[in-house]
Amino acid sequence: MVIDDPIYGKFRVDGVLEELVLSKPVQRLKGVHQGGASYLVNEKWNVTRFEHSIGVMLLIRMLGGSLEEQIAGLLHDVSHTAFSHVVDFVFDHTNEDYHEKIFQKVITTTEIPIILQGYGYHYQDILLDESQWTILEQKAPELCADRVDYTLRDMYHYGQVSLHEVQEFLEDLHVRNGRMYLSSKKSAEWFVGTYYKEVIDFFMDPLNIYGYDMLAKVLKRSINKKIISLEDFLDEDEAVIKKIQSSGDKEINQLLEKIHYDVVVEEEDENYDLHRKTKVRLIDPSILEGNEFIPASHFSGLIREMGEKAYKKAVMGVFVKVISN
Repeated sequence: MVIDDPIYGKFRVDGVLEELVLSKPVQRLKGVHQGGASYLVNEKWNVTRFEHSIGVMLLIRMLGGSLEEQIAGLLHDVSHTAFSHVVDFVFDHTNEDYHEKIFQKVITTTEIPIILQGYGYHYQDILLDESQWTILEQKAPELCADRVDYTLRDMYHYGQVSLHEVQEFLEDLHVRNGRMYLSSKKSAEWFVGTYYKEVIDFFMDPLNIYGYDMLAKVLKRSINKKIISLEDFLDEDEAVIKKIQSSGDKEINQLLEKIHYDVVVEEEDENYDLHRKTKVRLIDPSILEGNEFIPASHFSGLIREMGEKAYKKAVMGVFVKVISN
């Protein structure tokens, strides 16, 4: 199998990785949108969990990660439910970690353990201890393949950064002792600015907040009325919507009809219709100086300033006024 990724280029994938890519649980991610409800209010916001999962796997490979870590990267989001993090709004998971809580259960109900076993691997060894894969995951505010890929992928796809800028950044991204770092303040400042475009200008866009809020209400009421169940969340986005629509429930379908491309909203912190807070997301890449990893904010007042602004925005949340829906 040859994968031609818009960010990282062409890669040949075979063996266990090819079989996992073609497996049903990974293919399902083609129908799960990275931005949750965002694709319902803006047709351009349509990156999928599948694209991101492939990207994480390829980025780990580019940075010299083992085959086992590539497997972990490919599968790290396989338990994401339909509409991704919208489910966290439905169940009030402020850490936005519902998919992590159900990860092992989801894995064990799929063919993934059998595929891995066929190549001499045990799923418990690769998938249940994330801490061993230090390229794949790091606690914020450090860089990791997951955080880097969704930032680059979304911001490139949505026209916020150029492919040339992305490639320049990737040339400055390295790994030592399993830890990502950058070799220049310039790259650190560029990535931090790009990351906060993702967090503030996309995740916290008033239109996105509106879509999440409305869809969460639709899903919560659909669960309460037993129109859908928790099992339905392990299907694709559109399958869940069609099941809700086919129920004939007038109240819920009227709410669903208010989520569309022509919605007009604005940020208004006084006369607002809804207020939402999202998870606090901060970034401060390490720069290697000698043999020491030093936070880039140590060298850059701009990075400190951007971080303070992002923190204040996340704590305050977004106040949204609905102009037309």
